[in-house]
Amino acid sequence: MLDCPLTLHAPARRRRASLRRAIGRAVAGLTLATAAGCHAEPRASAAATTAGDVGGTVIIATAADPGVLLPPLAGSTQASAAIDQVFDRLADLGDSLNTFGDRGFRPRLSDRWTWAKDSLSVSFHLAPGARWHDGVPVRARDVAFSFALYTDPATASPLAPLLSNVDSVTATDSLTATFWYKRRFPTQFFDVTYNLYVLPEHLLARAPRDRLAETEFARHPIGSGRFRFASWTPAQRLELTADADNYRGRPKLDRVVWNVAPDFGTATIQLLAGDADFFENLRPESFGQTARLRTVRLVPYPSLDYGFLQFNLRAADGSARPHPLFADRDLRRALTLAVDRERIVRNAFDSLADVAVGPVPRALFPDWARLRQLPYNVATARALLDSLGWRAGPDGVRAKGGVPLAFTVLVPTSSLVRQRLAVLLQEQFRVVGARTTVEPLDLGAFGERERARTFDAVVGGWHTDPSPVSIRQTWGTAGSRVAGGSNFGSYESPAFDAQIDSALFTSDPAKARPHWLRAYQTIVDDAPAVWLFEPRLVAGVHRRVRVVGLRADGWWTRLGDWSVPARERIRRDRVGLR
Repeated sequence: MLDCPLTLHAPARRRRASLRRAIGRAVAGLTLATAAGCHAEPRASAAATTAGDVGGTVIIATAADPGVLLPPLAGSTQASAAIDQVFDRLADLGDSLNTFGDRGFRPRLSDRWTWAKDSLSVSFHLAPGARWHDGVPVRARDVAFSFALYTDPATASPLAPLLSNVDSVTATDSLTATFWYKRRFPTQFFDVTYNLYVLPEHLLARAPRDRLAETEFARHPIGSGRFRFASWTPAQRLELTADADNYRGRPKLDRVVWNVAPDFGTATIQLLAGDADFFENLRPESFGQTARLRTVRLVPYPSLDYGFLQFNLRAADGSARPHPLFADRDLRRALTLAVDRERIVRNAFDSLADVAVGPVPRALFPDWARLRQLPYNVATARALLDSLGWRAGPDGVRAKGGVPLAFTVLVPTSSLVRQRLAVLLQEQFRVVGARTTVEPLDLGAFGERERARTFDAVVGGWHTDPSPVSIRQTWGTAGSRVAGGSNFGSYESPAFDAQIDSALFTSDPAKARPHWLRAYQTIVDDAPAVWLFEPRLVAGVHRRVRVVGLRADGWWTRLGDWSVPARERIRRDRVGLR
């Protein structure tokens, strides 16, 4: 049992105290970082880059391969981080993370935009100097093409539902692309700027949309961003180099390299050994060792992540038949009642996570404290299982009609934390008569099983968009039934969908809040998942690297503005552009 109380000897107690002090400093720093993130940032800091402050290499340790570098099909944070350097959106969300209207958004591929009087269309005026990395100018036709590609059912992009309010996109002239909406929507500007990267029509027009991931472009992408794709050895290394003539300004770094580690622990070791300069998510057990190093510092930053144990409400063979266990709402509630979430989170994260309140991080839901949670209550869980007819056998495992209360929990081998959570859950389910088997899978196989819906339960996690719209994709009926949808557990609730729609179509945020509360209460009561954790993220950074703009929606959003002072550079910084 990993959650047994530990008897600590004196040296261990001192180490524990040191660890807690390190965590305390990190959490205090997190508060400051979060507050600092609310201040406005310069609109175009990259433009100020001069020849005297460029150069250097940053090596990023990562515990998983990007998988695919094609924006419409990317599904991992590792892929998002790289794609955001190679490709451009029309506008950037900005550091305020406001998603209503266009307040706070900053020019990117579009240097300005013009709204129609009825707000049912918006025209983006492209930066005249924007070029694809092969030298071809970026034009409005590329924008219209990109929308068509994202929304083509043959592409099966999981992002297509998030663009469903757009009727069409037209190229008004060579540098003006106009989006025509079906109806006014509070986040209609965010929808098209955040969810759509602009792709080159001249390189993808003839690509088979049902096999985009197999194309040469998917292995050697060509974008218009501040970094160019250089090389990629799957499961080993991904390298980007600066686009020296980029229309948004040359990035300060020469190169960014992702070193892909087989697991979380190895990625941490890369950082501590000096083989990497940045790791986005250090765990508490590494803090003590990190604090003793003179080369690495801890940098806390906010997150929009949450994790959960998700039940599959359909049969684990991938068919549409109901799951023999989890189609029963009362059974899911009984299992949820059996989980001491506070104890599990403290055991796995120490003080670097909060118990999740539902399918939304607290930062996006100001009324989270009003949400009624299913409490930890083993006696009530047992009584509910008894009332449902699940009786304990000689081995302590309950059964009903010859079906044992037994299921498998999938976890990715890339995450030691998720594996630990699965073991802790296994023990707590055992107490009420449920037998679970933990099945670790490499991240690729884990994702395939999720998408195919061939699982009983998974320990999953979402890095959410700043907009609540994405919940339709991850927990709504649309995300369950549409091709490429991300509602892997197939939870479907008309009441939940209706409240989400009411909230999303209310332009006044204050008036939308009651709808959000009712929607989240519905899904918490239905228990399609056990909501487990919201992490407080702490990155490990080599001291010579100056990081800026570690935003909650993505630590990488200003990677082009990171720098390495010339006087502090080491051998790998001197490789330069190749």
